Amino acid sequence: MPVKDWLPAAVRAASVDRRLKSGEALFRLGDKTVGFYEIVAGRVRLARVDRAGHEIVLHVAGPGETFAEASLYSNSYHCDAIASTNAVVRIYPKAAVLAAFDKDRAAAQAFTATLARQVMKLRTRIEQRNIRSARERVRHYLALNVGADGRTVELAGTLKDLAAELGLSHEALYRTLAALERAGAIKRGKGKITLARGRKA
Repeated sequence: MPVKDWLPAAVRAASVDRRLKSGEALFRLGDKTVGFYEIVAGRVRLARVDRAGHEIVLHVAGPGETFAEASLYSNSYHCDAIASTNAVVRIYPKAAVLAAFDKDRAAAQAFTATLARQVMKLRTRIEQRNIRSARERVRHYLALNVGADGRTVELAGTLKDLAAELGLSHEALYRTLAALERAGAIKRGKGKITLARGRKA
């Protein structure tokens, strides 16, 4: 649900937009929380770095999506937020949001519903990460994200973003998609993947 449909006007009026260059950090793990965010333009990835120094992507947020909602109830951020592209991010101040929820029960309930939907999406991503075969992991993603026509999967970001979401290297994703295309199971186009008519990936 778009923020404008549930967040009180007073909170929206208190928001501040920030422009980020690709690779620039919006916040880092451990930084003091200031509020939650909405992507106006571009893409921002939420990530942590493991002990070996490798980045683990938790989520890539695109236009219209919100993130770092848990920061409203925490003193510090639990991951890094890095611009994957040039981006514009809208910041909703923590104090203003919490004050609005105290006064507006409908807004608080809408926020809770938003969090519930995010939990369901997170469970799906965990389910995907537990599929060992790259081919089966990609097939699972395509099956869950096919559009109303039953064949077309619109890609919100780049294939590199998709690889990060699936927990695959981009090389493994490219090889898997190429193999599926050679087998006639899919057809790749700009910003989309189409399942072959009458066939599953």
